[in-house]
Parts: sequence; structure tokens; C-alpha cells
Amino acid sequence: MADRADVVVIGGAVMGASAAYWLTRMQPGLRVVVVERDTSFARASTALSVASIRSQFSTAVNVAISRFGVGFIRDFRESLGVETGIGSLGLKENGYLFLTGTQSGAGVLAEVAEMQRGLGAATEILSPEALKARFPWLEVGDLVAGSFGPRDEGWFDNMGLLAGFREAAKLQGAVFLRDCVTGLETAAGRVTGVTLASGGRIGCGAAINAAGTRAAEVMAMAGLTLPVEPRKRTVFVIDAPNARHPDAPLLVDQGFYLRPESGGRWITATVPAEDGPCDAEDFEPDLNLFEDVIWEQLYARAPGFDAVKVVRHWVGHYAYNTLDQNAILGPHPAVPNLYLMNGFSGHGLQQSPAVGRGIAEHVLTGGWRSLDLSDLGVDRVLEGRPFRERAIV
Repeated sequence: MADRADVVVIGGAVMGASAAYWLTRMQPGLRVVVVERDTSFARASTALSVASIRSQFSTAVNVAISRFGVGFIRDFRESLGVETGIGSLGLKENGYLFLTGTQSGAGVLAEVAEMQRGLGAATEILSPEALKARFPWLEVGDLVAGSFGPRDEGWFDNMGLLAGFREAAKLQGAVFLRDCVTGLETAAGRVTGVTLASGGRIGCGAAINAAGTRAAEVMAMAGLTLPVEPRKRTVFVIDAPNARHPDAPLLVDQGFYLRPESGGRWITATVPAEDGPCDAEDFEPDLNLFEDVIWEQLYARAPGFDAVKVVRHWVGHYAYNTLDQNAILGPHPAVPNLYLMNGFSGHGLQQSPAVGRGIAEHVLTGGWRSLDLSDLGVDRVLEGRPFRERAIV
């Protein structure tokens, strides 16, 4: 085991793996060690994600992040620049469809669609009549408008993305270590090393917090706080024999989301009414959510869902930023060689290509380069100044 690294990455799921990949790509020979507590990733947000990507965000920086990400994911083998054995990530560009039943909601959709198109997205605003023409299986009588991305939006192979980043980073010299960081050593306001559950220590020139739902635990090791907590999401796989629409988009309705899955099935979920923090080890499903919350709304939106059976379910966690549901990125002013990539609130997987690149650039050059990610910096958190993302799914 290395006892010294240029950069220690705390957390080896998709964010940590992306950072390691970009660091070793940008500076060959850089000593990067990634510490991950569970290399099976069985409970990682990466593995339990619904694995989607969209341009339809309400903040320009998030749109720009995803615009880079979708191109990187679409041409993954070429994007990596290293032969890993991971080929296509199977990006299925069915699009996202956001629905609203209010005039104010329609105004917001139109406003952000104009911004999205200015950044290269293909977002269309559809009237109820246009929605019905394009998606005849939907009930549109209560709707005012929909926002649809006909390309550059959809879903992909989440574990393929992680495996590709990990393998490429290893080929470029990064070391992945199965262990748990239990402490941060600091001196003169800088991180000098990390201690490990195994009893070891790794000295470092910089550290990156990519610990997902445990990000606040890592910050506490340096005597710092972070408004990031785990929040539970129960996802249902359903079969609806009267609703076979494999080309359907990912539908974001006013109380649930839904997208087609392989084999004619669907994936659906909702945000619990009592949505609060959970224990990082709590993966007990809220099975009542489908019958009590989702199904009635789903049937009202699409009558073909009159006969539905839940065939599988799982629980994942959002690393939820309670301040503004946006990522917290970059160096912490109190410990400037401790870099954060935390608080993605459910859209981390799709943001990992651009955010990993951005963090690597900041570590190596001292600033944002390819994309200006300063809107997502740590200062706003310390000042209690929200930079809110309205399009949280």
C-alpha cells in the first residue's frame, strides 16, 4: 500500500473514479490513491441510480455540465481515450418530458427552455394538444404544458460508466484501495494525510471528498460541517400489460416519475411526503408508496396502467444538499487543499464526467478551466446563500 500520494480521493464510486481518471489523464505520473469502503458498490448511489441524463435543468451551469456529459457518455469508448474493454453505455435517447398543470408552471418551463436552447439543448414546449398528438396514451385534460427534450436525454448503463472510469484510471496509474478513511490529518490549515480503518496512513498533497451520502462525516473529520444528508428513495419496477410504450420518454409528472424499462416493464418512483434524512445504512423500502401514492396518479395520467403489478423494487439514497439541492464543488476555504464533490441530490451520476474533469483541473491548476463551476462553489454554503436547482426529480 502506498504511504504517500499526491492526491487521496475519499470514495471510489462514480465521482471518485471520475476524478481519478481525469487527474491521471491530465497529469501522467501523478500519484492518485482512491479509498473505497465497499468495492462491490452494492449500496452505492451509483449502483442504485435510475441512470438517466437530461439537459432540462433550471440553472445554466447544470445544463452545461449535462451537455458535456451526454456527449462523453454517447461516445464513451472514444471519450475515455484508453482501451478498457467497456464499449457502448447503451444510451437510449427517449428524452425527458416534464408536465405542468398550472400557468405559472408553464411560464417556468418556457423560461428555462429558452435558456436550455441557448446552451445547445433541443427542449420543446408542447401544448396539451401537441402532447396528445405525440403521446396519445397520455391523459392531458388537466395539463397546461409539457417540456420535452427529443434528443440528448435518456438513460444509460450506470455500472458501465463506473467500470470504465475505474479501469481507465488504473491503466493510467491510479491505485484503488479497499479501506475506509477514519480521519483527516491537518497542519497549518491544510490536509497532510488520511488515516485508515485498517490502521494505515497515507500522506497527501491534496484530498478530494467524494464520499456521497457520507460526505458530512468526512468534513467532520476536519472539524467542518456540510449540509448533505442521505435521503431514501424507493424505486419500483412494474409490469402493465395494457401499457406497452417502449419509446416513451422519462415522464416527470407532478407527483411521480416514470420511464420504460427493458422487457416491456417500467420504472417509477415518488418523493415521500415525509421526506427527511435517513441513516446511511437504512435501505428498508417504503413499499406503501406505490399503492398509496403513485398508482392513482399514474392511472389518472395514463389509463393503460389500469392493470399493474410490482415485480421488483429497490432503495437508493440521494446525497441531498439541504441548502439548495445543487452540487457543492471545489476547495474548502478553511482547508484549501480539501476539495469537495458532494451534494448532488440525485443527479450525480449524469454529472460525473464534467464534474470529475472540473475537480481535476482545479486540483492541478488552481481554478475552473473547461467549464466555470464557480456557481456551485463552497462559498455559497458557508454564507447560507442558496443557488437553487428547481428541476429536482
